[in-house]
Order: sequence, then C-alpha cells, then structure tokens
Amino acid sequence: MQTELEFYQLSSVGDRDINQDCMAHRVCADYAVFVVADGLGGHHAGEKASQFFCRGLIEQAQLFQAQINSQPESGVREWIAAAVNRMRELFADDPNATNAHTTCAILYLDDQRVISVHCGDSRIYRLNPLRVLWRTKDHSLTQQLLDEGKISEWEMGIHPEQTKLTRSINVVTSPLVDISVFPTMQAGETFILCSDGFWESIKEQEFLQLSQVGSGKIELRKMAQMAILRAQGKSDNCTVQWIRKR
Repeated sequence: MQTELEFYQLSSVGDRDINQDCMAHRVCADYAVFVVADGLGGHHAGEKASQFFCRGLIEQAQLFQAQINSQPESGVREWIAAAVNRMRELFADDPNATNAHTTCAILYLDDQRVISVHCGDSRIYRLNPLRVLWRTKDHSLTQQLLDEGKISEWEMGIHPEQTKLTRSINVVTSPLVDISVFPTMQAGETFILCSDGFWESIKEQEFLQLSQVGSGKIELRKMAQMAILRAQGKSDNCTVQWIRKR
C-alpha cells in the first residue's frame, strides 16, 4: 500500500478557541488506515475523546489485521471496541470522561477490499473524476430530515440543528458504528475523510475538484480555506484527509 497511495491531511481550529478534531493514519506494506474524529464536550473533554480514540485505533490496528482479513465486519467491530477500551484507559480517572464524546470516520484499505466505518457526522466520500460514488450517511437529525425529503443536501450544513447527533462514541457505552465493505480501491479514485467543519460549507459537486487528475495538496488547502471563509466567522474546527490510489 505504501507505494500505491498518495495522501495529504490538514486540520484548522477555524473560528473556535480550541481544536477538538483529531486525525491519524498508518500506511504499511499490506494495509492502510485513516481516521478523522470530532470531539464533543466541555473542559477539553471532546479534545481528549477524539485524541484518545484515534490513538487507540492506530495502536490496535496491527493486532486485528488478520481477523479483518478473514472476517472483515466482525474483525472491525472488535477493533473498534478495543480502541474504545484503550480510550477508557487513557481517560483513567478523569471526571470529564463520561461527558466526552467523539464522532469517527475510518477508512481501512488493503489489496482485497475497502472498509468504511463511521459514527456521527464525520464523513467519508468516495470519488472518481466524474462523480461522487458515495458518501457515508450521518447519524444526525439533519440526515433524517434529508432522508424524509424535508431539506436538501446543501441545507444540511446550514440547518440550525445541524449539530444534533443521534449517535457518538463514548467510554460509557458500547460503540455503535456503521461498517461497509466494498471492492478494492481503483487507480485514480479518491477518498475524502472530513469533519463537519469541512463538508458543511462545501457543495457535493465541489468535491469533484479534489478528484481531478493532478489535484492534491494545493486544491485541498484551498477548499478548506473556502469552507472556513464561507462560515463567515462561525467556522467549526475543519479537518480533512485526502487519499488517492496511483
């Protein structure tokens, strides 16, 4: 995977006081994993939640690789559970742990498959130069409104209840994530993992600018800057990862 993938990532505090987003990745010879997490909670609790979850996920990845290869969905579920257990250990006796939550968007790649994992409203987009192939479906009130035909895709990002989630990761409860297994990544395809501070101000068709031949780090930075500017002083933390197979 190391020689096949090109990837970039960036994170900005936006117009907030602290950055409660976190991102991490590991690219090995036989697999790669990328993760974006958006923490929720006061007193830096959300910041710790996203950091501790990402740390646990990356630390545990190698241990579950064989299981993921043989039984992808059950292997991933055990991997996520182990990451949350590690998150719990890192919180230790912190009294804020029970109020600390995080979203996650996880992409696992190997030579046989693509696995997407998500919880909350951090997203994964799969693109080719012509179209958005798919995106993960948020666990949020606005996603429900979209599914019911009451709002449009663009209106999701500007809706007054956009931040109301129906699912998140917390050390108190067992993690409930959506897992999808797809055929292997094709040459020229692009994946975008991002927090809501990125996607909420970007129109879906604008994502195609990131999937064109020759696009990469410069285009990613410009789009992140555009997302923050469009928020007109109210930007959330903005975090994004860009992955392409050569």
